Amino acid sequence: MAVVIPRDQETPVTCPSLLCRREVVGELGADRATGPAEWVVEQVRGGGTLGQFLRFVLVGGSTTVVYAALFVALGWLGYLPAHVSATVVSTILANELHRRLTFRADERVHWFTAQWEAGGVTVVGLMATSAALGWLDSHAGKASVVTQVALVVCVTAAIGLMRFVALRWLFRAPAIDAA
Repeated sequence: MAVVIPRDQETPVTCPSLLCRREVVGELGADRATGPAEWVVEQVRGGGTLGQFLRFVLVGGSTTVVYAALFVALGWLGYLPAHVSATVVSTILANELHRRLTFRADERVHWFTAQWEAGGVTVVGLMATSAALGWLDSHAGKASVVTQVALVVCVTAAIGLMRFVALRWLFRAPAIDAA
């Protein structure tokens, strides 16, 4: 699709595709002309699957930063105790943020239920990341903290996708028949 800039809106820009035309926005499902950033914010605030997934990624990214900070701070304990401790704390935080923000289920799902359901999936993630760290330690010797955290982030991203699917579709409340 070619971008046509009307004469009255000629503006020196480095990337004309960033100018959001009304007809392009209409194709994206918005009812008013907005820029890409506003569209993303609108999606994050939305209640659909895309909004939930974007919030899931934002919460996951934020709690991964918490994990990394704790992992580094507790590194003197050794990689495995630091990993398990950082995982437990960051997971409890992530589960609560997912309950309240990602899935907006704080009134429908009790705190303990959310921790139990998401925690079950997290145990799989903890085993996978622990195995990956153990493999790294046995094959690479003393790997840098950056390498260890990068490995955990990669494995966690894959597990996170499984968590999203589980929390979005497997652990949802059954639909109530209106009939």
